[in-house]
Amino acid sequence: MHEIIKNEWHDRAFIESYTEGFEQLKETVSAYTPEYASGICGISVDEIRELARILGTAEKVALFYTLGITEHTTGTDNVSTCANLQILLGNIGKESAGVNPLRGQNNVQGACDVGVLPDVYTGYQKAADPMVRKKFEQAWGTTLPDQEGTKIPAMFDGIINGDIKALYLVGENIIMSEPNQAHTINTLNKLDFLIVQDIFMNETVEYADVVFPAACFAEKDGTFTNTERRVQRVRKAVEPPGLARDDWWITCELSMRMGFDMGHTSAEQIWDEIRELTPSMSGITYRRIEHQGLQWPCTDEEHKGTCYLYCNNVFPCGKARFRPAHWKPPAEVPDDEYPFVLTTGRRLWQYHTGTQTRRCAGFDELLPEELVEVNPEDAVKLRINDGDYISVVSRRGKVRAKAWLTGRVPPGVCFMTFHFHEACSNVVTNNAFDPVTGTAEYKACAVRLESLNGSEG
Repeated sequence: MHEIIKNEWHDRAFIESYTEGFEQLKETVSAYTPEYASGICGISVDEIRELARILGTAEKVALFYTLGITEHTTGTDNVSTCANLQILLGNIGKESAGVNPLRGQNNVQGACDVGVLPDVYTGYQKAADPMVRKKFEQAWGTTLPDQEGTKIPAMFDGIINGDIKALYLVGENIIMSEPNQAHTINTLNKLDFLIVQDIFMNETVEYADVVFPAACFAEKDGTFTNTERRVQRVRKAVEPPGLARDDWWITCELSMRMGFDMGHTSAEQIWDEIRELTPSMSGITYRRIEHQGLQWPCTDEEHKGTCYLYCNNVFPCGKARFRPAHWKPPAEVPDDEYPFVLTTGRRLWQYHTGTQTRRCAGFDELLPEELVEVNPEDAVKLRINDGDYISVVSRRGKVRAKAWLTGRVPPGVCFMTFHFHEACSNVVTNNAFDPVTGTAEYKACAVRLESLNGSEG
């Protein structure tokens, strides 16, 4: 952004007419010369300048980001900065432009859209808004809380402090997926009551008092919403095995037995209630998405859906707002005792906590165990050979896994996944969180690598 403004590649007309806060952004990025930024990110000065030229002179640009942007203590600032860049270039309110998050699973967007986030009801209607709350209270015939729900870090704090006594997990193997595994285990051990609802037994189930067997995606009807806001039909292909039931049925049955009858009898009926209470989805019916999905906002049954947002530069808050933020280092940085940065993620051949893919012999044949990616230059200094078993040690724990020497990681950085319970990266990751979203900093913690001299002991 520094280089784009310096060369006057920013969209002056768009900025003057449809934005606010440009002068503040300009002042913030003035310190981030290519030379200074290069020292932070490791990309060369020439590469930064060339990228600025490509972005600044292109007719339009689409920006896509994944979890590498969000899984930091500065995740909210990172996403805001992506938006700042696109606003600066006028790449908002255009087809094939904008800021586009690529989700980690197929229906993360849909889950957020229908109110799984702790501060909103369906369609991002704010739970703190009295008029929103009144609408849902009238529809459901009950009284709703006047405060927002709780994010995972605050939930864990509440459990540790004794304020939260019970936890209900749906499709979330937190022993494997949450940072600092020892902290997660300690938290679960302090609960009075734990319910786990999932399609397979997993590591977290071992701590449960009650297990509800759930149907998987191929065993139920419903909708998924993809990253372009397209609501799509999901149809049952096979019957669920044994006692497994649809998630909605389990929720409704539990609610009824606790004294509140939701009255739902099908996934379609629930969807109809959602669209009745959600203006942005009110035009999306099962009939209309029988063959092809529709993108919200879709405000009535004649509406064709919205291909891209902010058409004609109409923004919910009036104008697009720049939200400048200064760079901040991770919560934990390398030092003499822990000289490496560990970053974590996924690999193509396994999926998340391995609950599904590790039951498939084909996937396990392709990637049967955890690998620690180590740069060859670092390996020479540590006397580590490709295929050696090594220890990855942090302030929180230690895991043993096989070294993979590769240029995929730069010197001073190593990479692991959380697919394997035998060597889960979240044994060593840091339970530091973004203060706004509560997202953990999976992408950076300080570790050291210890050679085991090629032995398997």
